[in-house]
Amino acid sequence: MSSLKRTPLYPFYSDFPSARCIDFGGWELPVQFYGIQKEHHAVRQQAGLFDVSHMGEFLVTGQYAETFLQHMTTNDVSRLSIGQAQYTLMCYEDGGVVDDLLVYKLSADQYMLVVNASNIDKDLQWLQDHLIGDVVLENRSDETALLALQGPEAAAILAMVTDAAILSLPSFHFIYKATVNGVPAIVSRTGYTGEDGFEIYCASSDAEVIWRGLLAAGGPLGLIPAGLGARDTLRFEARLPLYGQELSKDISPLEAGLGYFVKLDKGEFLGREALSAQKSEGLTRMLVGLELIDRGIPRPHYPVYADGALIGEVTTGTQSPTLKRNLGLALIDIAYTSPDTEVWVEIRGNRLKAKIVKTPFYKKGAGLS
Repeated sequence: MSSLKRTPLYPFYSDFPSARCIDFGGWELPVQFYGIQKEHHAVRQQAGLFDVSHMGEFLVTGQYAETFLQHMTTNDVSRLSIGQAQYTLMCYEDGGVVDDLLVYKLSADQYMLVVNASNIDKDLQWLQDHLIGDVVLENRSDETALLALQGPEAAAILAMVTDAAILSLPSFHFIYKATVNGVPAIVSRTGYTGEDGFEIYCASSDAEVIWRGLLAAGGPLGLIPAGLGARDTLRFEARLPLYGQELSKDISPLEAGLGYFVKLDKGEFLGREALSAQKSEGLTRMLVGLELIDRGIPRPHYPVYADGALIGEVTTGTQSPTLKRNLGLALIDIAYTSPDTEVWVEIRGNRLKAKIVKTPFYKKGAGLS
């Protein structure tokens, strides 16, 4: 008997004979269904369907909900209208990151937070420790399933199984009371792949209906299920951060290149003083893209050198399935972050030549960069 947690869709992975699961932060999740490359290309060219029900969902309600979230997060919650979502971060007082998350404004005094699976308990405790006024925090993670339909055909596929006006839904907006395959769901135009797409939140008990319905409707348009492997290569090409690699308690949002989501002018919030000082004093290190010139693949924690000195390390790296180049993200000394700067990545005792390159590596609609 596995001690790993499983999503409501776990029993249906066996519909795909080549599906392979791994332990991902205490969850038994599919790394692939057909193969990482095939799934990656399906999302870039047609569509892929991800089971991301391991993610955490919290409800925050009360008259002071907005005030509370303004204090807890770096982005400006007051800019949200009902039906709009926002990417943001929670920081410690020293500017390190508790987690990155999405905030959904469901009504004037009700918000949904979507947090990383590995951080559910930590985030819940962090938020509870700072509650104010009449704010109520509720963990809805266990009863909520999340499916991500991503790729250029995502809108056409979803339109077949919902009456909701999803074709005209702007990015980072959502429909609160939609139905998908006849069951209630929140449909959000968000994702983690660098493509157009939707994230669909539903009751755990309804996940199978939506999963099967989308695969049946989307099959003729090339839709296939996709696992964690493709999710990681897709988000990497689009330079979307992964907590524990590009973000952590030791890496600030500014160092990770996420300054746009830190609104220092909105007023007081946790970590503001440290982040403000970091900005005014100037960063000492920064997350950059790099490409290996010598033959090799950069992997997390590989050391990066320049002028004979250690200047940082790789946070994520792979051979990009879209670009067919050996690329990495690395957190390095600010002095070496200009494009085309020559650096060296140490792989198994050998230092291989690399250069700093612009990110994101891939941009939808912009061709290959």
